[in-house]
Amino acid sequence: MTKEVLPLGTIYVSPRVIATIAYQAALQSYGVVGLAHKNFFNGVSHKLAKDPLHGVEVSYDGVEIHIDIYIIVEYGTRISAVASSVRDAVRYQVEKALGLPVACVNVHVRGLRISDED
Repeated sequence: MTKEVLPLGTIYVSPRVIATIAYQAALQSYGVVGLAHKNFFNGVSHKLAKDPLHGVEVSYDGVEIHIDIYIIVEYGTRISAVASSVRDAVRYQVEKALGLPVACVNVHVRGLRISDED
């Protein structure tokens, strides 16, 4: 948990909150059609537990935030541009919301999806 001590008390921010901010920022990025699971086991457990924040991992070392995000990209878009856009959007939204520095945002492209042309 991130922790900030103020004169009137302490504020704690759960990693789940950071993951929610990163999740929303990634989904709003151009070329992203969804988030993927880190591995097969997480995919199976998601089917059982229905965690809405699958595809985002957050770690906080007491000074900086590290985020790993696993995305599925729209077929036909430039993958490097989409990954860069997601990285910048996630970093900006998390730093804006929390006021804490984000050390790194690692974007892992787990697949491509062709959208229906209908």
